[in-house]
Parts: sequence; C-alpha cells; structure tokens
Amino acid sequence: MRKKGLISFICLGLSIMLVLPAAYAAETKVEPVDLTPNALSAVLMDADTGTVIAEKNKDAKLPPASITKIMTMLLIMEAVDKGTLKMDEKVSVSEYAASMGGSQIFLEPGEQMSVQEMLKGIAMASGNDASVAMAEKIAGSEENFVAMMNERAHQLGMKNTHFSNCNGLPVANHYTTANDIAIMSRELLKHEGITNFTGAYQDYLRKDSPKPFWLVNTNKLVRFYSGADGLKTGYTSEAKFCLSATAKRDNLRVVAVVLGEPNTKTRNAEVTKLFDYAFAQYTNYPLFKTGDSLGSFAINKGQVSTVPLVAKQNYSILMKKGTDTANIRHQLQLDPSLRAPVAEGQPIGKIMVYNGDNVLAEYPLTSPQAVDKASWWKLFKRTTSQLFTTD
Repeated sequence: MRKKGLISFICLGLSIMLVLPAAYAAETKVEPVDLTPNALSAVLMDADTGTVIAEKNKDAKLPPASITKIMTMLLIMEAVDKGTLKMDEKVSVSEYAASMGGSQIFLEPGEQMSVQEMLKGIAMASGNDASVAMAEKIAGSEENFVAMMNERAHQLGMKNTHFSNCNGLPVANHYTTANDIAIMSRELLKHEGITNFTGAYQDYLRKDSPKPFWLVNTNKLVRFYSGADGLKTGYTSEAKFCLSATAKRDNLRVVAVVLGEPNTKTRNAEVTKLFDYAFAQYTNYPLFKTGDSLGSFAINKGQVSTVPLVAKQNYSILMKKGTDTANIRHQLQLDPSLRAPVAEGQPIGKIMVYNGDNVLAEYPLTSPQAVDKASWWKLFKRTTSQLFTTD
C-alpha cells in the first residue's frame, strides 16, 4: 500500500497542469484549474496578438497527425494570394497521390479537381490524397513541398517543428508542438477565406457526377459551438486525438490546441472548456482592422515620395473583461529618415500602444512595396514643381 501511495504521489507531482491565472476572493486563494486534464499538451492563444492565455506542456514535441495539414493549407492559400495558383485551376492526380491511405476523398489516378475542391477535401474530410496532389501541384513533388513546409515553419519561428510529409501519416522525424501549431494556425487565419472551407459542416465533391461524394467536417465543433469555424482535427494511434480549433465572438478570436486526447468526445469537451474560459474572461480592444488605412510614409529621393500604408492584419490589445480603457491610446512612429531604395518588407516604423504613459504593446511596420531611387531628372522636376506650388 505504501509503495502504491508513493507511486501515485510521484505521478501527481510529475503531471503538468494547464495553469490559468489564479483568482482571489478576499484573502482566500483559489487553486488553478486544469481545463485539459486528459491532453498531453495544450495551448490557448489570442489569434490577433499571439498572446498565450493558458498552456500545458506547450513545447513538448509530439506527432501532430492530420493537424500537419494546417501548414499544407497555409502554403496553398499563400500561393493563391501570390497569384501562382488559382482557385478554379485544375489539379491532376498522380498514382502516388491516389495511393495514400487513411482519411481520403478517394481520388483516382488521372482525375482532375479544382484547387477549391481539393481544399474542401483537405479541410473538411482531411484528405491525405488531396494533400499530396496539391503538394505535387505547387512544388512538383511532395519532397519539394515538405522542404517548403519546413522553411515556412522556420520563418514563422516554429522552433520545435519538423515535417516529413504533407498529410501527417505516421513517419519518422515528423513532430511539432501545441505552441507551434497555434502559431501556424494563427498565420493561416490571416487568410480570411480559409474559414469558408474549415468552417463548413457539410458539402459535396463531384456533385454533378454519377458518384457525388458527401463531405462532413471531422471537426464537429463548427456545428455545435457558437462561433467555431475551424481549423483541423487529427488522429493516428501514435498521436491519439488532436485538434487545432478556432472560434470568434465579437472582437475576440482564439485558437485552442490539444494533443494526445483519448477520444473525440473528451477532445471536443476540453477544447470547449478552453473556448468558454477565453470568452468569459477576455476581450480585445481593437486598434485597426485588416485593410484599414494607417496613413502614409515618406521616402527621401524615392521614385515615389510617399507610400500609402494599410493594415495587413488586425491590430488589437488583449485584456481582461472590465479593464478600464479610457487611457488607452496608440501612436504611429514612422522612420523620418527613410531613403530610397527601400525593399518590400523593410522595417519603416512601429505602432506603439499605451495605457497612459505605460507601453502596452508595439507592432512593427514594414514597407508594403519596393521603392527604387529616383533619377536626378525626376528629383529635379519634383523640386522645381514644389518651388512654383502655392497654397
């Protein structure tokens, strides 16, 4: 009995709980509550700011199963945004892509589907075959595409991730963490159109063919949790039941990741608890929405003298509900000495957010375009036109 008690005590001591901020009533301390007791790892993150609201063992390297496809979908959406891929473009299916087992949309060798249909198959039905077909379309081979996945992970600061395939089927040296999954989920959500796929509960492929294929989203929360619209489930016998989920209410969008859950019911219940906690306790104070004008910035001796600046993402501050916002203010601090040439993505300043005189946050700003140095003749004409301009 003494031996069993000692083992139980050691196991309890080694367990890592999802620690939420402690609440106090008078002088009595309320113990932290573990909202995901059955998960091996978990993260609750604000999608706008990237702030981790709560976490459990967030940097543990674990197999992600089909949550891998979040990176696959991210590279697809980025290719569409760049114009190198179109949603209505046809994708031919190779024998290799069609041979994938596990979750699939039963693609046939030589079959053609549009990028949009492939995305449906990946996002809703977790199609391993569709993932490989898209990898080959974008990069020429799955191996090349996986190299792109790892490079993008590095760019995003996913320090504990390595991909070995594009769909999450069991393979050596394929791992990530709950925190890294939240990071790539947040990046995918910057492509607002993705939730048209991840948030749909049911749809069809080959709808007008003799063999229509009914899709039902593997993420049941998009139907049963108010505000849920993604992102990706995963399961293998090694990874167990995994989910990167997102939901939005009012100004607050959060990402909840759980890995290593024992079954779908427990997985969904624990993600629901994370969502409920976030929406009950937190809100977002919005500064700018994607597409809002931020003004413009001047470039000395540039081909153009000023460049309009538009918010490329939502800018906001995460805060506890009930926090006084009367003294919150923001300020654009742009580099006054910018000189051509300026590269696209070059730092040009930052947005500073204050509560009174205290700095709450700062967001870096980069140039949305490259600006070459102006010719001497252009500079001469610009100078002379200013000489003869009157108010």
